[in-house]
Amino acid sequence: MPLQGLCWLVCCRQGFSLLARDHGEKEEEESFELRNQDEHTHTGRGQLEVTLSQPTRTANGTPCLSGVPEEKRSLITQKSKMTMDEDPEVLVKGWLLREVQGGWLRQRRFWFVLTTDSLDYYSGPDRDARRLGTLVLTSLCSVLWPDKHTYKQTGYWSLTVYGRKHCYRLFTKHYNEAVHWACAVQKVIDSKAPVETPTQLLIRDIEENKFNPEVIEHIYEHNPILRYTQSPLYAPLLPFPYGSLHHTHMASKGYTSIREEAVRLFNCLQQLESAREPIPLIQGILQTCLDLRPLRDELYCQLIKQTSVANSRVLTQMQPQPNPQLRYWQLLTCMSCTFLPSCNILRYLRFHLKRVQSFSVDPEVESYASFIAQALEKTRGRECVPSWEEIQGLMGRQEILCTVHYPGPGCCQIPITSHTTANEVVRKMAERLGLQDSRNTFALFEQNSCWEKAIGGSTIIADVITRFENLSAKDPDSDCQCRLCFKLYCLLDTDNISTDSIEYLFLYEQCHEMVVRGQLPACEDDLLSLAALRLQCLLGDFSTHSPYPPLEQLFPAEVVEARALLAPVDPPGCPSFPGGLLAGTLWGHKRRQEKDQRLRARLREEGAVVMSAILERWKALAGYSRRDSMAAYLTITRQWSGFGCTLYEVDFYISSTGSFSQKLWLGVAASCVSLYRQGEAEVLESLPIGQICSYGVSDSNTFRITAGDRDLLFETSKLTEIMQLMNAYFSATRRQLGKDDSISMETNPKLCPSLLELPSHPV
Repeated sequence: MPLQGLCWLVCCRQGFSLLARDHGEKEEEESFELRNQDEHTHTGRGQLEVTLSQPTRTANGTPCLSGVPEEKRSLITQKSKMTMDEDPEVLVKGWLLREVQGGWLRQRRFWFVLTTDSLDYYSGPDRDARRLGTLVLTSLCSVLWPDKHTYKQTGYWSLTVYGRKHCYRLFTKHYNEAVHWACAVQKVIDSKAPVETPTQLLIRDIEENKFNPEVIEHIYEHNPILRYTQSPLYAPLLPFPYGSLHHTHMASKGYTSIREEAVRLFNCLQQLESAREPIPLIQGILQTCLDLRPLRDELYCQLIKQTSVANSRVLTQMQPQPNPQLRYWQLLTCMSCTFLPSCNILRYLRFHLKRVQSFSVDPEVESYASFIAQALEKTRGRECVPSWEEIQGLMGRQEILCTVHYPGPGCCQIPITSHTTANEVVRKMAERLGLQDSRNTFALFEQNSCWEKAIGGSTIIADVITRFENLSAKDPDSDCQCRLCFKLYCLLDTDNISTDSIEYLFLYEQCHEMVVRGQLPACEDDLLSLAALRLQCLLGDFSTHSPYPPLEQLFPAEVVEARALLAPVDPPGCPSFPGGLLAGTLWGHKRRQEKDQRLRARLREEGAVVMSAILERWKALAGYSRRDSMAAYLTITRQWSGFGCTLYEVDFYISSTGSFSQKLWLGVAASCVSLYRQGEAEVLESLPIGQICSYGVSDSNTFRITAGDRDLLFETSKLTEIMQLMNAYFSATRRQLGKDDSISMETNPKLCPSLLELPSHPV
């Protein structure tokens, strides 16, 4: 009986092998969608004309693909099929498992042969074996290399070869074999000549004949692929590699392949014509181009196509009426203010704009073309998609208003464009507030109730506004709404500020912000006096009916917490909290809740005591004017030797003497860079600005300052802000001394951890 079972198993396995060999999946032969550069030459034969149909020959011998006006056929002529009689040079051959669709076997074993032109698979290694499929290799094919994730899931090393029509996912148990196949296939792909689409060939013809209007109009007239169409696209206008984005981080955003996304873009463009509210659709299109950089040139080509007409005669005969191309011009305007195309597409776009401006009689279209041409001279890469308000302004070719706050209750409305930088807004604010002659410098800050951050001078303000809009959309009920604030940045001269100027108000308000944040090391008595002077400045003389602000806006919260923690939380006679197993019981949890409640009660009690002391001191300030209160406030704050510096938290530092400490303040000022223990007024270490030789990032989160034979290294999360402020101080100091500005005021707005990206600056 065991022998019969063994024979039955051998027969079944042999039968399955025969079925797999005789009934292998037959696939179509691969064909080219794009033409190699050396396949089509047209020098000496007139300009190339490409439409959306099969190739024919015109009377004058110029190659032309005219016939069917719809873009429903392949844009490229197909390559003839390879026959079995041909014997190309074999590069690699061997057994591999291939993933198949359908049936109960997910992987089947085939004999694969790699040649200089294709990847073929057969039913077996015999010479008369049937070829079951072919994947023609071009420069647009791609290879996905073996990865450990697939190996852990399946037990096989896999490689994936992407072609125009087919995708071969191959498996082997040996890693070296998978890598060998992947290297060989990639080498064949790299050896292929670059391919070009008809659109690329026509763009080149237009560039070569741009000074011959008759030839240009002939190209547009005989090639509908260059003109506005209502039919959909079935292939991109530019060449993109075959393959999906499933192995990249973009797969999580719902993107498939670049080629499919390019076709979807054109479908979205056509929806713009009838969309009642186009702004969300425009934002979605721009977001796709922001995420998938290669699609930017493709979208420009699609928009140029949809805003082009057959010839100049049609352009000049157009009557002013509702234009179906108007939405395309609006999107092209938004694109020109958001992304720049590559050099070739940029030349093509400028030629298109000049052609429209020369022949169009529609004043609105001509205005869009002129606006786009000017915008292209200013556009840099954007970090965010334009906001709703910005797109609305661009559709009407208008500026938008930006609200900028400044210390105190004031704010200004500043008109900006998609290219306005933070430096330009700072100059406008300084002129409007009469601060252009100040020796101190100013900057814009991102600010909310919890934090603030200086904005780099080259940052595009429209990006900052868009970021605020996105944060507000994520949490519309949040009280920490962001805003732009114009403030003092580099304090170079605090002694000669007129008490009647708005700059004096800036200095006072920013000193108070430091006091409330606990960044002014002063005794408790001085802090109580400062809080009373703040009330006198805001509300005048004491009155029981005055609605004074909450304590956290007058007095450092850390001091109140420290007072509460000094008192015992457990009441007298209360048994100590038991440890061991009882610590995690329900009784232990209840005891912790009671302890937290008593701590909160202590905070309220201490807050009431502090507020009562502040009110008593406020009563003693009767008769102080607002100016007197501000002067007295600044007199107290000036007693600290670090007055005027900007403080940053430092987690750890090492000096050249080998000493180190934690939880420090790094103070950057016009005269020196100093280190303080938090809450202490005495300086721990100081380096005069005049002695600093260099500074910069030496590690992912380590900042180094060198002064002579002394080195100061510290770890902080504020690397970019520190670098930006030190650059600004050195630049402002050298300008005032009449020297050349050798240190840039700009830094990368993003954190650049490496030394090469954010280098040290010699002084």
